[in-house]
Amino acid sequence: MTRLPARLLADPALVAVLDAIEAGGQRAYLVGGAVRNALLGQRVEDIDIATGAHPSEVIRLAEAAGLRPVPTGIEHGTVTVVSGHRGFEVTTFRRDVETDGRRAVVAFSDRLDEDAQRRDFTMNALYADRAGEIIDPVGGLPDLAARRLRFVGDARLRIREDYLRILRFFRFFACYGREADPQAVAACAALKDGLLRIARERIGVEMKKLLSASDPVASVRLMKETGVLDLLLPGADAAALARLVRTEALAGMAPGWPRRLAALAGAEDVADALRLSRAEARQQVLLRDGLAADWSLDRAGYRMGAEAGADLALLRAARTGAAPAPDWRERLAAAARARLPVTAADLSAQLQGPALGRGLKAAEDEWIASGFTLPAAALIDAALLAGEETTG
Repeated sequence: MTRLPARLLADPALVAVLDAIEAGGQRAYLVGGAVRNALLGQRVEDIDIATGAHPSEVIRLAEAAGLRPVPTGIEHGTVTVVSGHRGFEVTTFRRDVETDGRRAVVAFSDRLDEDAQRRDFTMNALYADRAGEIIDPVGGLPDLAARRLRFVGDARLRIREDYLRILRFFRFFACYGREADPQAVAACAALKDGLLRIARERIGVEMKKLLSASDPVASVRLMKETGVLDLLLPGADAAALARLVRTEALAGMAPGWPRRLAALAGAEDVADALRLSRAEARQQVLLRDGLAADWSLDRAGYRMGAEAGADLALLRAARTGAAPAPDWRERLAAAARARLPVTAADLSAQLQGPALGRGLKAAEDEWIASGFTLPAAALIDAALLAGEETTG
């Protein structure tokens, strides 16, 4: 018999929530990601709970137990119950009444099997009672053991309920899969245009999560084969991403979606396609420009900081096939700490306006090129010379 680890179920905060719900005569089950990850031996973060109790009853029972209920998604049956300073999402069993490819109208149910039928993937439709016994209404356990990603029921129906499930399929395949169900892949390819109906913010969130997986290369290649990748990011280069992931592994660097997106997008501007924030969009521009100009480690660290500079160094190494210098991280950190020992006040008596700006830039360029070793006097001379040349 398959069971969850006892240590997970002994969590006092979780026990308090389960006790509160079951005091009303309803059963409460762990469901979804917590069950999946626990069975895979992976870290369990958020714990979701499913129950036959309606939201109003969950609120009443939580308050009676001295817990704090927050109606975070009550129209969809979800109440977040705060216990031990942590939030547990408690959701009433549901069945879909109406879907339009973006959102669903649901009706509450008292049947666990109905709730399972509306979930996306079989490995996400696993439930566990408070003793840890697994309830598997849709055959998710064999799929989980094989790391096989399969939709619950008819793949096309599940996708038409919410087209974002296409991207979720590729994201979950990147994070948990070894085998992609052929019917699921065919359905994603056939219905990919439905993603054009999804808000770009939602697409951006999924792409960031996908690119943060330990190794998303196989999933991204599958996206390319199905046409999904080019639909969302025209011209995206899956081979460049593969080279970067290999470079990261050799350098011992953790995954980072910004650098991976820069590799995948190449020279393309993807900020609008994924609705990146202004800061995220600026980072993509810096990486693209720094790569095009072939910035040195010193220039990258100075201009971008150590973290973004490391992204650029890895991107350049992946493109050229040459490993970064042995001391690359130390050089980036030193460059990020460096401060130009010349200010506008040192030059303003002799240079004004645009000439002053050009002079400062020349001093900065000389300083970076010297490895941050040129003294202030030499930098001032370089700045004045540059300023005089542009004004003379």
